Amino acid sequence: MNRINTIRLFNQLVGVITLVLLICSSRVWAQTNTGWMNNSEHPPVNTRFVLTGQGNPSDHTVEGFLEVKLDDGWKTYWRSPGEGGVAPKIDWQGSSNLTDNEWHWPYPKPFELLGIHTLGYENDVVIPLTLHVEDWHRPVELNATLTLSSCETVCVLTDYPFSLVFTPEQLDINDGFAFQYAQAISQVPRTTAQILESVAHWDQKKRLLEVSLTRSSPWSHPEFIVDSFDEQGKEYSFKPLSTRLENNKATVTFEVSSWKREINVAHIPLTVTVKDQGLLAETDVAATLGGVESPQSSLWIMLVFALAGGLILNVMPCVLPVLGLKLSSVISAHGLKKSQIRRQFLASSAGILFSFWLLAALLWGLKLTGSAVGWGIQFQSPWFIGLMVLVTGVFGANMLGLFHITLPSRVNTWIAARGGESQVGHFTQGMFATLLATPCSAPLLGTAVAFALGASSAELFIIFTALGLGMALPWIIVSTFPQLANLLPKPGRWMNKVKYLFGAMMLMTSLWLMYLLSNHIPLFWLTIIALISAVVMLKSIKRVHGDKAFLVTGAILLFALSSSLVLGSVTADRWAKPLPDDLVWHPLDKAAISRSVNQGKTVFVNVTADWCVTCQANKIGVLLQDPVYSTLKQDGVIPMQGDWTHPNGEVSRYLRENGRFGVPFNIVYGPNAPEGIPLPVILTDDMVVKAIELAGGNQKV
Repeated sequence: MNRINTIRLFNQLVGVITLVLLICSSRVWAQTNTGWMNNSEHPPVNTRFVLTGQGNPSDHTVEGFLEVKLDDGWKTYWRSPGEGGVAPKIDWQGSSNLTDNEWHWPYPKPFELLGIHTLGYENDVVIPLTLHVEDWHRPVELNATLTLSSCETVCVLTDYPFSLVFTPEQLDINDGFAFQYAQAISQVPRTTAQILESVAHWDQKKRLLEVSLTRSSPWSHPEFIVDSFDEQGKEYSFKPLSTRLENNKATVTFEVSSWKREINVAHIPLTVTVKDQGLLAETDVAATLGGVESPQSSLWIMLVFALAGGLILNVMPCVLPVLGLKLSSVISAHGLKKSQIRRQFLASSAGILFSFWLLAALLWGLKLTGSAVGWGIQFQSPWFIGLMVLVTGVFGANMLGLFHITLPSRVNTWIAARGGESQVGHFTQGMFATLLATPCSAPLLGTAVAFALGASSAELFIIFTALGLGMALPWIIVSTFPQLANLLPKPGRWMNKVKYLFGAMMLMTSLWLMYLLSNHIPLFWLTIIALISAVVMLKSIKRVHGDKAFLVTGAILLFALSSSLVLGSVTADRWAKPLPDDLVWHPLDKAAISRSVNQGKTVFVNVTADWCVTCQANKIGVLLQDPVYSTLKQDGVIPMQGDWTHPNGEVSRYLRENGRFGVPFNIVYGPNAPEGIPLPVILTDDMVVKAIELAGGNQKV
């Protein structure tokens, strides 16, 4: 009996001890986490203050964080909210055994509403804090009030009072809270040795701040924020206007505004926060007085480049396939009334402009989704190439007289009642001529496109409009002075023969595009499709036009097929027979470039794509010709190639890091040029050999 009583007493004692432990552990949990706090009058926001249990007895610090959960569409603010909003703050009055606190702010997101630029967070955000306590062994009593601003289309300022009691030396680490803290602290910018130099200039007259940061490695696609811990500087808003990248140097221009005071940021301590691939950092800088180039003036310079680049695009090798379309328009215009000539050429110009707007819209959409962007990337899509095959085939067949598109009688009547031919054909001609021309890059074109892709959405469309106007300039001139069209030879029977040549050129383009399509679709099926199309076309011609037309068309198709084999060997300045393409092209690898240069070797980088006609002209006309060919085969020279025929993130990043958004791109690295010597779009033997010799140290810099 005594034994039973003893066991019963022991079990009761264990129960009491377990209950006490549960009460104590729950008390400890409750005292390290406020739980979710909300305000019934403002339900979109829930927040809590948490201690992770991590601490450092030597410097009397305890780690915690503020977590804020926001409904969709709502946001709260960073330490410097910008032109509107209020940063979160905690009033610690009434707390004891607490000497100080530090906020660690994760990198924010920019917001734009009705022209007001702000910085902050949305959805779920964790902001780490460090509490400094006076006595590590005594309890810390927190009696505080969090004031939190949250905005959608309206802004609400809400107070959240909370209390917490804990003894630092008795805290235990909560793994879940510690993990949340670690995730958040990894998003907090820190000072870094990667930022080698930071310089700022303030233009009082223009109210522009220019900040230049030099990094130990090239920039990729950086984002910059400027703010200040100075009381006066806190009232300024810094809105980024433009960014210029020059290898390791990035220069950003900010517009400075303030609702409360006269603006003068000269000598005020500023903090520059930057986010880039592999970099999240901040650095201090003081602005000195000096002139700052206005982004508007940069934009005007880029507009001139865009106009010139678009104009030059008319004479690039990739435009040759659409030469027939353009010449046909000019010849057909002979003898027409000035008003008719003007309408036709304006319609073609409108088609060119519309195509550039389509390209701008495509690139703008890709930028919003964070995708890689660049000039001519539509030729990475098999759907686009397939559409171009169809269009060029239809144009070529139509010019050969294989068929004619007849409009319904009602449409013809509608057109006739308005006194002229429909301009839809001329518009379409200009539009597709432009799309076919985009595999080429041209001098000045790459600079303008790079600026546009790194600028604002409005500037992107402005630059592409200038590119379109540049390419359409010859047609705009003819529309302005219609009498120019009458200086050309009069159309006659000879014109029908010339149209056969133009039609053959278009079919050559179709064959080239089908070759590009073979990168996406097996060549066997493309061949079957081409043969079926040819048979159907020839049978139709024989039935409609007779045996003679059948034989003539067959001969033209044969000519187009054989000529397409020659097309790839044509350069801008000569017929070239390339040497055997037995160069050992190493895959593009940034790390391998550095290693090779450190070993005293020279690296020639060729970023190319199968659909880039200028790339192929450079390859056949320069790279596979002596003396460049023999130079690239030397032991100390490493040819390296990046293939952008298909979307490739590594190649896209490499192009962005070098301030390029299209191909071709060639650059030479060596012991005498570790940062590289970029080459122009169109290569020559002399410039390539000299760059290789210079990079290798065989010439004086």
